[in-house]
Order: sequence, then C-alpha cells, then structure tokens
Amino acid sequence: MRLTIYADGASRGNPGPGAIGAIVLGERGEELVRISQSIGLTTNNQAEYKAAIAAIKTASKFNAAEAVLYLDSQLVVNQLIGKYKIKSTSLQPLYAEAIKQIKGFKKLTIVHIPREKNKMADALANAALRKREI
Repeated sequence: MRLTIYADGASRGNPGPGAIGAIVLGERGEELVRISQSIGLTTNNQAEYKAAIAAIKTASKFNAAEAVLYLDSQLVVNQLIGKYKIKSTSLQPLYAEAIKQIKGFKKLTIVHIPREKNKMADALANAALRKREI
C-alpha cells in the first residue's frame, strides 16, 4: 500500500496561535483521514513541523510500506531531506521527532510543493485556527 499525505501548519503571529492540517489519501486517492487541530502558541516553522509529525504518525497506523509527504514549507522539506542544517534550537526536537516517525516507513518521500497545491491541508489548518478564534 502506498499513501499520499498532505500537511500544513499555520500560525497567526510568529509566535502566535497555531494549528495543523493534514489529509492522508489511499492508493486510489480515497481520503483515509483528515487532521484539523489547534496546537497552541507556536511559530510558523514549529507548526509546519508539528503538522508533518502528526500526519506521518497518523499515516503510519495504516501499515503502508511507502508514502509520499507533500509540504509547502521549503525550510522543513530541506531540513528533513538533509539539505539544510537545523540551526534553530526550537526546531531541533521537532526535527528529531519527525525523523523518528519517518523511520516507521520502509520508504517515505518528502516533496516540496507550492502553497496552491496544498489547499486542502491549508484549509484544514486554517479551519482549526478559526475555531480557536471564535
């Protein structure tokens, strides 16, 4: 089984109230699960990492050997694939947790996509932010 995962984090302010959104799709593109939740006070980069971690952790419950994770955060993608160093001490534990979750898959490919191609995960994160603001 091969999964497709879209994830996005959002923060109103930097730091500010944060939320995550993600969607996990099955092999035929069918929706398996969606995540939309508030995560408290956070920076945008922390929210992006937390979205990726939650998405990977949720996807791992389907026991798929392979997955592709799509993120619109160039920083997080490049850190996770080893292209960028993690200079921020606040991101280091999140990076470590993401790597730990990734190791649960035989193969997990991480791909950077433009924000326009990550609309569903973005909408889920923003919906969680709006609920918090009410």
